[in-house]
Amino acid sequence: MSKFSRNTPDQQRSWSRHASHYDKVFLDPYGPAVRNPLWAQLDAVEDAGSKTAADLGCGTGPLIKPLLERFGRVVALDFAPGMLAKARERLAPEDRDRVTFLQRPMEELEDLAGSLDVAVAVNSLVMPDVRRIHHVLTAIHATLRPGGVFMGVAPSMDAIQYHTMLLHEQALDRGLDPAEAEQFAALHGEHRYYDFAFGRFQFQGLRQKFWQPFEFDHRFKKAGFRSVALDRVLYPWDENFVGADEFAAEPPSWDWFFRAEA
Repeated sequence: MSKFSRNTPDQQRSWSRHASHYDKVFLDPYGPAVRNPLWAQLDAVEDAGSKTAADLGCGTGPLIKPLLERFGRVVALDFAPGMLAKARERLAPEDRDRVTFLQRPMEELEDLAGSLDVAVAVNSLVMPDVRRIHHVLTAIHATLRPGGVFMGVAPSMDAIQYHTMLLHEQALDRGLDPAEAEQFAALHGEHRYYDFAFGRFQFQGLRQKFWQPFEFDHRFKKAGFRSVALDRVLYPWDENFVGADEFAAEPPSWDWFFRAEA
C-alpha cells in the first residue's frame, strides 16, 4: 500500500455515501444532449473486440456496458465499495465473465502492467494531491501495451470561471453595482466550494481536483506519455446551471476530454 493509499479511507466513505445519488450531484458526461468526444475515440480503436479496456475509477458503472459493446474484456476499478456495488448491479449475467472488478486505489496497478490496450478515466483523475495524480498517471502508463491509449474526462476549472463571468455580466445588466455583481456571481457560482488558485473543489466531504488546460501536457508528459490531445465535453445549459435560461445563446459549458498515447 502506498503512502497515498493510506490517506484515502475518508474519501472511500464519502464516495460510497454518494453512490446512491451520484448522478444527481455531478454533471453527467453521458447524457443524450451532451457532446462527448469519448464515443468517437472508443469507436476508432481498431480490432477492439480482441482487446482489453479498463474503466479506472468506474464509479457506479455507467461506462461498463458501452465498453463491453466494443471490447473483448473490461477491468472495472474503484476504491469505494459502495460505488462498485452499484456498478455490479448494472452488469447483465451473461457479461459477468468478461468483467473483472477491482476494489483499490488507482495507483495500485502493478498486476496490470503491460496488459491494457485502452485505459479510460472519466471524472476520476481528481485526486486533490497532485503528487498522487503523478503516481496514478505513472501507474496507468505502465499498464498500457505498446500503442496503448489513455483517454477520459476531467472537470474543468476554467469552465467554472466562464460561468462566473456570465453570472457577473448578468448581474451588471440587471443594474447591480460592481461589488454587488461580484457577490451575486460568487454566491450563485458556489465559489465557497472552490480553491481557484490550486484547482480544488470540496463538497459534502468530497475533495476533488479541477483541471486547467495547460496542466494536461505538463503532467502527462512528466508521467511518460508521448503526447496528449484535448477536446471539450460540451454540456447543454440546463437546470444544472444557475442562470441557464438567459445563457442559452452563449457557448456551452464544458469539461476537458483528453487522449494520451503511451
